[in-house]
Amino acid sequence: MKDYIVNDDKFLEKLGVSAKTACSYQDVLNYLNLTKGNELFSMTRPVKDCRQPTQVSLEVLLYAILDVREKDQTFVPYVWITMQWMNDYAIWDPQQFCGIKSVALPTEVLWKPDLNIEEMTEKDKAPPSPYLTIKSNGAVEVRNDQVLVSTCRMQVYKFPFDIQNCNLSFKSFVYSDKELLLMSSHISGDVTVLSRHTMRTQYEWLFISMKVQQIISNDFFFNQTMIVYTITMKRRSVLYIVNFMLPVLFFLCLDLASFLISDSGGEKLGFKVTVLLAVTVMQLILNEILPSSSDRAPLIAVYCIGTFGLMLLSLLETILVKYLMEKDNEADRDQSLSEDCEDKHGKANFNSCFRGTC
Repeated sequence: MKDYIVNDDKFLEKLGVSAKTACSYQDVLNYLNLTKGNELFSMTRPVKDCRQPTQVSLEVLLYAILDVREKDQTFVPYVWITMQWMNDYAIWDPQQFCGIKSVALPTEVLWKPDLNIEEMTEKDKAPPSPYLTIKSNGAVEVRNDQVLVSTCRMQVYKFPFDIQNCNLSFKSFVYSDKELLLMSSHISGDVTVLSRHTMRTQYEWLFISMKVQQIISNDFFFNQTMIVYTITMKRRSVLYIVNFMLPVLFFLCLDLASFLISDSGGEKLGFKVTVLLAVTVMQLILNEILPSSSDRAPLIAVYCIGTFGLMLLSLLETILVKYLMEKDNEADRDQSLSEDCEDKHGKANFNSCFRGTC
């Protein structure tokens, strides 16, 4: 046992750490004078030179597509957000503290970038991560997972074969680009690959890509850096074809097949009205899905209206044929009645002449 202890002591001595010294995270905090009441760490940007901007590295990964509401023009993703920046006042030598290279602290202890998402319309109800991590070189890292409810301009002209692009734009509330610089930790290709690897559910959508770009905005009369993530996704159209487009086509086929029904009774007219009402119900369902703010009428709406128009013309044709047949029947009845009357009058005249009265 003593040999193992001696060997461990020698190993620790090589690292520059005394075997008799017991280190704790509190020793690191005491060395940094990092407490909740120390305004040096929590009140202002953690830079020793105010002319030096704070560079914030941002990483956003798409974990799930929870919902896309075309009617409300909203996009609901579940994302992982990681922020990292440098704190000039939180630096220590790990060799002096038993090799401690990182410490987890409550988030309210240190200053954090005031990033917001421009498209977000509802705040995430889940509480944010209560801890952040500081490293010996001064790097501070915060990880959060959020369910975002954001606006997204839907292009539904090709519904249900549409491809949507939704943006998530990150920028600061108050800091200009001279004070805070936003940078993406990965390029677009890496973000797409990582998002596909972490993706768990995609709802009725198929994730295609996730692009990232850095732009300069001037919304508040000063320049700000903005990181824009563009999520591209394609709708899975199989269910819409099976549950909507094919039934409408089948109704049109039934309407065409109704020409084989006899026009003598009222069954044909009633059948056509029933099929027309069924297509009307399908249009009402479509109206609940598509937004009313669309610039152009979606192709599927044109498809339904065209089918409805053909069936309406077919119904009008049936009504016209029914009307003409009834008029023809009335003419036949009037002609037969006149012929009967003429026969009766002819017989009466013949009898009168036979009796010598003519």
